[in-house]
Amino acid sequence: MRILIVEDQTEIAAHLSHMLAASGYAADVAGTLDDAIEAIRQFDYPLVVLDRRLPDGDGLIALPTIRQLRPAARVLLVTAMQSIDERVNGLDSGADDYLTKPFDDSELMARIRAVLRRSKVAPEPDVLLGNLIFDFNRQCAFVSGRPLKLPKREALLLEALVRNAGCVAKHDALISEIYGPNESIQPDSLKMAISRLRQHLRDHDANVEIHTLRGIGYLIEELRT
Repeated sequence: MRILIVEDQTEIAAHLSHMLAASGYAADVAGTLDDAIEAIRQFDYPLVVLDRRLPDGDGLIALPTIRQLRPAARVLLVTAMQSIDERVNGLDSGADDYLTKPFDDSELMARIRAVLRRSKVAPEPDVLLGNLIFDFNRQCAFVSGRPLKLPKREALLLEALVRNAGCVAKHDALISEIYGPNESIQPDSLKMAISRLRQHLRDHDANVEIHTLRGIGYLIEELRT
């Protein structure tokens, strides 16, 4: 799952990115409102962690645009503006939660998990393919009951493929799922990531295969014997 951090202080943005990565999320960073809106136009983030004091204005002014572009996205305000009036104003403006700086790391992650849970109408069912089980609600995979630990890129790729199990996951959609808007992508980047994921699945006897549909995308299904 990919989350957008809108924060102009590089040290805080890097800290947030590291925290999210350690919890299994991918993070993109935007330092201005303009960059944030452009990123949201390009990618359907389930959550935006939004600062208020940004170089080009108060983060609150972006909320209507975020809601218009991505109605299902959740917004967590993380800001140094601590007064009760500011918190009320932030929530009344459309934010889903409000946390003041300085924050405790464990509280921030708990709030992120809570906001993401509230964004789902109902829990997503696990997907079973061969010996592989993907738990969308916990963002993790298991093979024959054992946790499947993958590098971040391959984990995002597996989630995207499994979410489309039985259907073709198109090339451009996979690119947007596993790469951020500011990342440099080589022509064979996705192909190489698919190759690495295939190897992980073979090494763990997942009993699944990833088919290549040239010029279209990829399809994951149970291995046929």
